[in-house]
Amino acid sequence: MEISRIRALRGPNLWSRHTAIEAIVRCTPEECSMTSMPGLETRLRARFPEVEFLPSADNPQPASLAHALESAAFCLQAQAGCKVAFSRTVQTVETGVFQVIVEYTEEAVGRLALELAEELCKSAMEDRPFDLAGSLARLRELDEDVRLGPSTGSIVDAALKRGIPYRRLTEGSMVQFGWGSKQRRIQAAETDSTSAIAESIAQDKELTKALLDAAGVPVPRGRSVESAEQAWQVASELGGRVVVKPRDGNQGKGITVNISTRGEVLTAFAAASEISSDVIVERYLPGHDFRLLVVGNQLVAAARRAPPQVIGDGVHSVRELVEQVNRDPLRGDGHATSLTKIRFDAIALATLAKQGYNADSVPPKGVNVILRNNANLSTGGTATDVTDDVHREVAARAVEAAQMVGLDICGVDVVCENVIQPLEAQGGGIVEVNAAPGLRMHLQPSFGKGRAVGDAIISMMYADGDDGRIPVVAVSGTNGKTTTTRLIAHILASKNLRIGMTGTDGVYVQGRRTDTGDCSGPRSARNVLLHPDVDAAVFEVARGGVLREGLGFDRCNVAVVTNIGVGDHLGLNYISTVEDLAVVKRVIVQNVAPNGTAVLNAADPMVADMAKACQGTVTFFAADRHHPVMATHRAKGLRVVYRDGDDIVASQGIEQQRIALSDIPLTHNGTIGFQIENAMAAIGAAWALGVDWAVMRAALKTFVSDAQSAPGRFNLFSYRGATLIADYGHNPDAIAALATAVESMPAKARSVVISGAGDRRDEDLRRQTEILGHAFDRVVLYQDQCQRGRGDGEVLALLREGLAGASRTRDVKEITGEFLAIDTALADLQPGDLCLILVDQVEEALAHIARRIAESA
Repeated sequence: MEISRIRALRGPNLWSRHTAIEAIVRCTPEECSMTSMPGLETRLRARFPEVEFLPSADNPQPASLAHALESAAFCLQAQAGCKVAFSRTVQTVETGVFQVIVEYTEEAVGRLALELAEELCKSAMEDRPFDLAGSLARLRELDEDVRLGPSTGSIVDAALKRGIPYRRLTEGSMVQFGWGSKQRRIQAAETDSTSAIAESIAQDKELTKALLDAAGVPVPRGRSVESAEQAWQVASELGGRVVVKPRDGNQGKGITVNISTRGEVLTAFAAASEISSDVIVERYLPGHDFRLLVVGNQLVAAARRAPPQVIGDGVHSVRELVEQVNRDPLRGDGHATSLTKIRFDAIALATLAKQGYNADSVPPKGVNVILRNNANLSTGGTATDVTDDVHREVAARAVEAAQMVGLDICGVDVVCENVIQPLEAQGGGIVEVNAAPGLRMHLQPSFGKGRAVGDAIISMMYADGDDGRIPVVAVSGTNGKTTTTRLIAHILASKNLRIGMTGTDGVYVQGRRTDTGDCSGPRSARNVLLHPDVDAAVFEVARGGVLREGLGFDRCNVAVVTNIGVGDHLGLNYISTVEDLAVVKRVIVQNVAPNGTAVLNAADPMVADMAKACQGTVTFFAADRHHPVMATHRAKGLRVVYRDGDDIVASQGIEQQRIALSDIPLTHNGTIGFQIENAMAAIGAAWALGVDWAVMRAALKTFVSDAQSAPGRFNLFSYRGATLIADYGHNPDAIAALATAVESMPAKARSVVISGAGDRRDEDLRRQTEILGHAFDRVVLYQDQCQRGRGDGEVLALLREGLAGASRTRDVKEITGEFLAIDTALADLQPGDLCLILVDQVEEALAHIARRIAESA
């Protein structure tokens, strides 16, 4: 068994809506059936009993080793606690070659699971040991390291419940919600509205206390000190018991509470000064430690925190008791688990000493041994939910404290006997205000009910009914994608929306190109959705990106499929037939939102059939309104767009909107059939998005398919009295459409300049020139620099073969180099002639043509 390629499908893809690892697996003839390898299944199950590889609907034959690999990668993740639900193995057209697809929740974990699954299969084949426990531990550890922690995770989960999309921006806890101009960002429990000044105030404990005191919020007396002796002096002045803490600390680090002796104060100062050079000594407030969580202007959760402690059993030492507690799987070293492990440090040992113990002491049975006086979860403490008990005056003080500091999400630390009566009545007070508060104690308290604090944070960030999404249009098909994409973007821009657009020639934001090259893949789409100045997005979606990585979005408002025809790029990546290609193009239709629309070409049977896969509504378009698909759809009162004489008509029931073809320059007064289809598709998409018809008409009238607005898409030029057309057509369907368009344009003689991409099938290359040989008098064949795996002259030979039965072509030239081929064709032109130039290097070729036109002026 050999794994030759591994891909991470990071969005909805050919196989499912799940993120997944896809691997190409080559099996020997023996490995193609488990029954050909006696004892292998038994050895696999002995090493991993949960593995399953039974025949399925996709594979009615006995399972192969590839199926075992799939099952192992899936089951290893499931046993490690990962939330996975999908896997599949598919036989390709090549004998012994399979595509194995396994869902993941974290990409790194999915990749490791596949690696371990391969090791499992090999260990069974070679009859050697496999460390199942160690493998599962590696997966769990990696999953804990890379997945979002409970605080950030709860906010993400709340967003997903609302249908708000999210994207993780870093390997840490920075996350973006929403798209484009509706995006919001968080880092842990901080939002993009959390003021840096407010956070700075919260870190400064003395300033915070001064501000709260000015607002009439009860706080303990005390002040900053710079030395241990000064700390003792302030403690003596305050009298009684005190708290020593760093002025700008967090998570309870360096805090010592409820101390009174000189030795305790000096030790506490040393611990606090390790965190901050500025230390605060303040009066100790007796009572319990409470954390109140304020989101916006509301108290949303409250918990009573208890310090880390163990209960003596008369047998084990304190150290051993702590080790027992720390073995609880709910306790971890960081914040990924519900509780944190109790740690031994100077403060813990000092706290033990105050109780007459050390680490090796054996406390009597039933005696509580405190390991720390402060009750932060980060030091191993526990929490009990008391949200329902909080007195309204206590809640009001917490909200006042958050607002005085200026925090939109705030953890307010209160010390008092209880929260069922006002703080003033019991001598309690607010001892600290925290930015980016931990949410674990409220989500999964040690005792009591968990609170939906993530929902409260999302509700503060997004109003009810707002899903953080901008309109997204996805355009796919064999031909016409780029022009249709640009026209839809132009129409939406006429609504005064800021448009992000991707295509085969770059990424555009508000008309400015921000990236170059073929940007029709998911990475470019994700970059547009990251841009804060985008109100709507239009994406050209090519097959390559879908196969390589899936979609760059989870769903779209409108999916447009222009055509499938006889296909393109067949024979690559196991897409061998037009039926295979249709399945790839259908992915955008499958991921239309339930309230969205698919705009489909009714005249193309494979496109029309995609309507079954759409969760939303369907708008069909075709030149012929009497086409059976159109007629049936129209009879149901559903939306159709068609040609009627010199108009394009958008119809639903008795309602009609007519747009004259003469008012759509793209169609050249209705003479260019494929541009009419592109216009109908764009009209259907804009209609689905609710664009006003007056706005749509004005936009269609101002869209021009020239070298600036749509480079390489039927760009017209005049050269010494001859007509030049530059187009990027590169497959038989496109060539046929161009030939038909050229036939409608008068010319004394017609010539064409063409090459072919080496990654096309032989029959596709021949078919292009077969079509051209019946429409053009002169043909200039050229070989470009990139033959894509073909030998020198091989592409030209196939193109010449296609001209063997030409009924019109009488003159054929073969040239090396695109620009030289263009110059050769231009040299033969006479006034009144027409020349179609099928460009390969679009921008460079158009610039070359422009230079030649300028030189001829």
